[in-house]
Amino acid sequence: MKGQSADPLVKIRETILDRVPKEAEITRVNFEGSRLVIYAKKPELLLFGRSYVIPSIVSLIRKRIVVRSDPSIRSPEKETELVIREVIPKEAEVNNIIFDPTIGEVIIEAKKVGLAVGKEGSNLQEIMKRTKWSPRVIRTPPIPSKIIANQRHIVYTESRERERIQRAMGERIFRNPVLKAGEITVTALGGFKEVGRSSLLVSTKESKILIDCGINPGVTRAPGLFPYLGELDLEELDAVVISHGHLDHCGALPMLFKYGFDGAVYCSEPTSSLMTLAQLDFLDVASKEGITPPYDQKDVREAVLHTFPLKYGFVLDIAPEVKLTLWNAGHILGSSIVHLHIGEGLHNIVFTGDFKYGKTQLLDPSVASFTRVETLIIESTYGAPEDVMPPRAEVEKRFVELLNGALQRGGKVLIPVPAIGRSQEIMIVLDEYMKRKELLEVPVYVEGMINEATAIHTAYPEYLSRELRDKILYEDVNPFQSDYFTILSGPTDREQIVEEGGPCIIIATSGMLEGGPAVEYFKLMAPNPNNLLVFVSYQIEGTLGRRLKNGLGEVALADTNGRIQVYSVKMEVKSVEGFSGHSDRAQILNYLKRISPKPEKVIVCHGEPNKVLNLSQAIWRSSRIPTFAPDNLETVRLR
Repeated sequence: MKGQSADPLVKIRETILDRVPKEAEITRVNFEGSRLVIYAKKPELLLFGRSYVIPSIVSLIRKRIVVRSDPSIRSPEKETELVIREVIPKEAEVNNIIFDPTIGEVIIEAKKVGLAVGKEGSNLQEIMKRTKWSPRVIRTPPIPSKIIANQRHIVYTESRERERIQRAMGERIFRNPVLKAGEITVTALGGFKEVGRSSLLVSTKESKILIDCGINPGVTRAPGLFPYLGELDLEELDAVVISHGHLDHCGALPMLFKYGFDGAVYCSEPTSSLMTLAQLDFLDVASKEGITPPYDQKDVREAVLHTFPLKYGFVLDIAPEVKLTLWNAGHILGSSIVHLHIGEGLHNIVFTGDFKYGKTQLLDPSVASFTRVETLIIESTYGAPEDVMPPRAEVEKRFVELLNGALQRGGKVLIPVPAIGRSQEIMIVLDEYMKRKELLEVPVYVEGMINEATAIHTAYPEYLSRELRDKILYEDVNPFQSDYFTILSGPTDREQIVEEGGPCIIIATSGMLEGGPAVEYFKLMAPNPNNLLVFVSYQIEGTLGRRLKNGLGEVALADTNGRIQVYSVKMEVKSVEGFSGHSDRAQILNYLKRISPKPEKVIVCHGEPNKVLNLSQAIWRSSRIPTFAPDNLETVRLR
C-alpha cells in the first residue's frame, strides 16, 4: 500500500492522550473509515460531562472524531432493550430496536421521535449512561422495507467483517502520501456520448476514485453492457462513489467485489438501499430470462458490507488528499451531485450525475451553489435544441387528458415505469387528480418492485420535497398509501385484470419494457385499440420502449411457454416527456448560468452523441467556458 513510511496514528494518539481526562479511561484509538474513533470505558464523560474536550482536539488535529464505548462495558443487548423500553415512554410507540455492535449503536424506531428523544435529548443520555450503547432514534416508516431490514441484518451478522473493512479503509485514507496532489485527470469509462453504463475514473498521482459503475439497459450482453472496467487496477482504487440508485449508474458495482475490490463505496442514505434493490432485481430478471448474470447475490452482499452512506452536505475524507461531499441532485430519491475537493484548495470537481434543476411533486430542485468549482461534469440526456419540456402544469394536464380519453372509451392504461423515481411521482399525481375529481376514479394496479421502492421512500422522508415531507411527517397523510392503489404481489391476476376487469390503470416495471411485468401486460393489452400505453420516462436507444415510441407496429416476444410470438401493436402509444427526472436543455443552460461559483472547465457526458456535441457547443457559445465532450476511454487532464 502507498505511503506506509510512518504510522500517522502515533502522533495523533499522543495528542489525544495528553488532552483527554484520564477519568474517561481510553482503551484504544483507531482510524475507522474516514473517522478517528476513541474507545473509552466512560464515554459519557466526553459526550456529556466535558463535551468541550473533543471539539478542541478536532480543531487541533483537523480530523473527525467519534467517541464510542469500549465493547467490554456495554450491557448485553437484552438488558439494553429493557432499559430502552423503561426510559422511553410508551406514547412514543417504539416498535423496533436494532443493534449494531460494530459501532456500538442501537437504532430505535419510534412513531413519535420527539417523545423518544426526550427534552434536549434527556432520554438518549440516560440510555447511554445506563447501557453504554449510543442510541439513535429514527421514525418508523409507514411501509416496512425488506431491503433495509436485510441490509441491517447483514451488517449485524457480519459485524467483525464490517469492522475489518472500516480499519482497512482508515489505514488507506490516512496513509502518508508518497506524492503530493498535482496532476489531476478524469478518464471516461462509460456513459460518454451514450446513455448507460456510466463510469468515470478520477486520478491524481496518489489516489484513484471511481464515480458510478453502471450497466447499459439497452444491451443484454458484453461488451457494451458494462463500463471499461478492464482499465481499472482494483488494488489502486481508493473508493467508489455512486451518484444514485438507477442501474445505469450502479448496476455493475457488485462486479468490482467479484473481482477482488475491497475498498469503500460512498453514496447517500437512500441510494444505499435503492441500489441494492435495483441490483437484486437485475439478478432476478436475468434469471427469469435465462441470462447468466455477471455477478451473484454474494457479490451484492459484499457491496452492502462495503457501503457507507452519507447525508447531504457532509464533508468526508475518502483518500489522503480527496474530500467528498454529496448534494441533492433532484433526479430520484437520494440522487447526488458529487463534489470532490482535491488537495488543499487545489481543485474541485462537481459531477452532476443525473440531475433535475426544477421542482417536482416528489423532490426539491438540485443544488447549484458550492464552495468552489473548477471543473463541472454535466449530463446531457435532454441536451438537444428540441429537448425543451412544457411547464409542469401543462404536462400533468396532457397526461390526465390522455388517461381520461382511454378510460372513457372503456380501455385500460399501461404506464411502464422505472421502480425508482418516476413510479412514485406518477402515484402522487394519480392520487391528487383522482381526489380532485379531474381524473376518472378507477382501480390503479401497482406491480413489480415499485412497492419496495416506495417503502424505501417512506423510510427517508427528509429527502423528499418539503411539501411531501410535511404531509408524511406532520399531517400523517401518505399519498403512497392511497385507497386508489392495489398492490399486486405477483403475476396471478394479470389476465383477469386485462381481459375481465373494467377500465383501470396499471403501473408496472420496467420503464423501458426490457423485461419485468410491464412486458407481460403489454403482450395482453397490445391487440386492443382501446388500450393506451403511455411512457413517462426516458427510453434508451435500443430498448423495446424506444422502438415502440418510434412507431414499431409488430413485436416478436417469447410467450409464457418460451415460444416466440409476434404481437401486433394496435393499442395507442403515447409519450409524456415532462415527468422526466432529468433537466431539459433550458434547465441545463439555466443551471450553467446559476451555478456558483462559475467553473473553469465543463465536461459533457450522459447523452446521445448529437446531444452531447450540440450542448457542448451551446455552453461554449453562451459562456465561453472551455467545454469538452470526450469519448469513452479518453482521458482529460484537468490540471
